Amino acid sequence: MNKSQQIYHYVRTHQSVSKQDIVLGLKFSLPTITQKLQYLEQMNLIDTSKKIQNTGGRNATAYSYVKGARAAIGVYLTGHHINCVAVDLSGDVIDMTKERIKFNLEDEDYLKKIGEVVERIKNDAEISDENLLGVGIAVQGLVSEDGEVVTYGLTLNFTGKTREEIARYIPYNCRLFHDSSAAGYAEVWIDHEICNAFYISLSNSVGGAVLVDNNIYEGNTQKSGEIGHMTVVPEGGEQCYCGRYGCFDTVCRSTNLDQYTDGNLELFFALLQSKDREAERLWEKYLDDLALGIHNIRMLFDSDIILGGYVGAYIESYMDELCRRVDKRTSFSDCAKDFLFPCKYKVESAAAGAAICFIDEFFDTI
Repeated sequence: MNKSQQIYHYVRTHQSVSKQDIVLGLKFSLPTITQKLQYLEQMNLIDTSKKIQNTGGRNATAYSYVKGARAAIGVYLTGHHINCVAVDLSGDVIDMTKERIKFNLEDEDYLKKIGEVVERIKNDAEISDENLLGVGIAVQGLVSEDGEVVTYGLTLNFTGKTREEIARYIPYNCRLFHDSSAAGYAEVWIDHEICNAFYISLSNSVGGAVLVDNNIYEGNTQKSGEIGHMTVVPEGGEQCYCGRYGCFDTVCRSTNLDQYTDGNLELFFALLQSKDREAERLWEKYLDDLALGIHNIRMLFDSDIILGGYVGAYIESYMDELCRRVDKRTSFSDCAKDFLFPCKYKVESAAAGAAICFIDEFFDTI
C-alpha cells in the first residue's frame, strides 16, 4: 500500500482528522502528508470544508473522506428477479431496485431489461459516468477466474454463457461473479474483525465461499466452497439438480421451507413464530440437517462460519438452538456460539458484494 493509500484509509477509518493526527498516526513527514492530501483533494476523495474546534489558537482543517465520491453497481440475476443495488465507497447500499422477470438469457427483451434496471438505479442514485467504477453481475453459477464465462450453471441451465452476452446492454465496465463468493466477500469486507471464514448461502440453492486472509479462496478450478454438492444423505436421498442424490443442497435449500407457504419465506417464519405445527416440523428437520453441514465445515476449516442467503436473513432468532445442535456433534471443546454467526448483509448481499469488488479495485489505484 503506497503512502497516498495509507493516508486515504487513515482518513476513511477515522472519519475526520487533522494533519497532526495523521503525522502522529502514520509517522509520515508533514510535507509528505500535505502533498498526498492535496492529491486526494484533487480527486474529490476528501473534504476540507470543516474545521476542528480548538480551545485556543486557530482551528485546524478537518480532513474527512467523501464516501459518495465514487460508486459501483451490483446486479444479482435469479430465477425470477433482477436485483440491483448502488453502493458507495463505504460499502453502504445507497439505492436498490428489484424487477420480477423470469430468467431467460435467450430472450432479447430479458437482456434489455438487465440494462434498463442498471440505468434506472444509476440515475436514481445520481451516479455520473465518471464516478461509476463498474457493474458487477452476480449469477447462480461458477464463473471463470477472469469473470468472463459461466463455467457451471446447471441451476438455471446457462453453462457457457459469457459476460459479453449477459451484459450486452450494459455500456460500462462489467464482470461476472459467483453469487456465494460475492455475498461472502461482502460479509468480510464490512466486518474487519473477520479474517478467515466460511460463508454458507442458504437460498433456493445452497452454496458457499472460503475466505482466507479476507480474500476469496477459489480453488484450482474455481469450485472451492461448493458445499451444496457434498453428500449428507448417503442412502435414499432426494435427487439434486446436479443429477446426484443426497446432496446438502437437497436438504438445506430455502424452498424446503417456503414450499409450505407458496414460495413466501417471510410468511413461513411468521408461521414458525406463531407455533404452526407444520412449520415447526419442517424447521426442526432443517436445523438438524444444517447442523450436520456446519459441523463438517468446521472440522475441515476450523474457521468462523457465517450463515447468509435467504434463510440467513431470518436465522438470528434461532442461533441458540442451532448452536446447541452443532455442539452436540463436536468432538472438541469448541462452542458454536464462538464461531457461528448470522450474516450482517440481510438484503441483496450477492449484488452488494459484486459491486464492492470494484470499490476494492479502485482503492488499489489511489
